[in-house]
Amino acid sequence: MTAFTLYPAIDLKDGQCVRLIQGDMKQATVFNNTPADQAKRFEDMGFEYLHVVDLNGAFAGESKNRQSVQEILSTVNMPVQLGGGIRTREHVESWLDAGISRLILGTIAARDPDFVKECAAAYPGKIAVGIDARDGFVAVEGWAEVSTLKAVELAKAFADSGVAAIIVTDIGRDGLKTGVNVDLTASLADAVSIPVIASGGVKAVEDITNLRASSAPISGSILGRALYDGDIDPVKALEAARC
Repeated sequence: MTAFTLYPAIDLKDGQCVRLIQGDMKQATVFNNTPADQAKRFEDMGFEYLHVVDLNGAFAGESKNRQSVQEILSTVNMPVQLGGGIRTREHVESWLDAGISRLILGTIAARDPDFVKECAAAYPGKIAVGIDARDGFVAVEGWAEVSTLKAVELAKAFADSGVAAIIVTDIGRDGLKTGVNVDLTASLADAVSIPVIASGGVKAVEDITNLRASSAPISGSILGRALYDGDIDPVKALEAARC
């Protein structure tokens, strides 16, 4: 069976650890005023990889929560993948130099796929693509705009490019705990040989089991609001991911 990794998520807004509903910055719930503390909690729970998003950066097109990210990197030993506002080669190099293990390129992946391919070739294993979809179509600019490009077609554009992973988020479910979109995730995992990670709507350990039970080679899942709310027991989640 395909190796399966769980990524607890830390979304940063104005230096705080928050969760949004469907990417709406006006619907933010603050879960921790000290993101580095939250990161350490996740590490102590047994998680082995952290997913961080600079929400302000996603809208601004440049990093806006750098201090919080730096504090996270200084606090935990597990690798960190970061997305949000990374649009230039300078952004990429700066974050890799700071110690980020993997960068998630989202909006720029839809706008300029050649740029992403160049980065993936220059930094093997360090570049992931974030594909955020609403009704199967790609959303960009912090989910504020929905394009006419299908998520599966964008995924195919990065075949054989050296991209380390694709994180696919069903933004219609994100933050709502309505259940992960197994079909959307599987369609991408079947379309490309790149590892595909599910995101959006995960509400219970059952979602992890369903992703693992799919015939598609899904490689992991992001855990968000349900983990913060206590609906997902981290011990049981990690067991489900490993068995």
